[in-house]
Amino acid sequence: MNLLVNVVLFQIGWFACVLGAAHGRAGLGSAIALTIVVLHCLRAPHSLPEAALVLAAAAMGSLWDSILVALGWFDYGSPFAPYWIVALWMVFATTLNVSLRWLKSRYLLGAMFGAVGGPLAYYAGEKLGAFTYADPLISLGAQAVGWALLMPLMLRVAQRLDGFGAARKVELCSS
Repeated sequence: MNLLVNVVLFQIGWFACVLGAAHGRAGLGSAIALTIVVLHCLRAPHSLPEAALVLAAAAMGSLWDSILVALGWFDYGSPFAPYWIVALWMVFATTLNVSLRWLKSRYLLGAMFGAVGGPLAYYAGEKLGAFTYADPLISLGAQAVGWALLMPLMLRVAQRLDGFGAARKVELCSS
């Protein structure tokens, strides 16, 4: 059940951000996505590592998308990754320790998943009017390479910051 809830909430967050940006309501879309992120962290047995994972994904995604904007391959209407795309990276991070848990430790599969899934998500977002490409072929190619590198990195970070995993046993040594 937790898996299904995670997938559905991610989809709600994705559509809220993308359609919000496409229709001049990016703030509303981002608020919905951030509400999903907060609820996700509150539901996690270990909220702090899960929140740290969300922030790490936000930083990675913000940097990546800002690089694409700086190279002129994406046009979000701002010189950096807009806040709604950062919110989207945050809501994506909520899947890493739940519905995408099966990808952990499968870095090659994660890279392939990222190389296909990342560009497809951006392609859908562009078709819905959230942003524009300077050159679709170059932009999608860059996304494929970027996501092939970022997905295994995010999976590795998710292994270390797993708020849904078993509690870490702390051993005290006495002398």
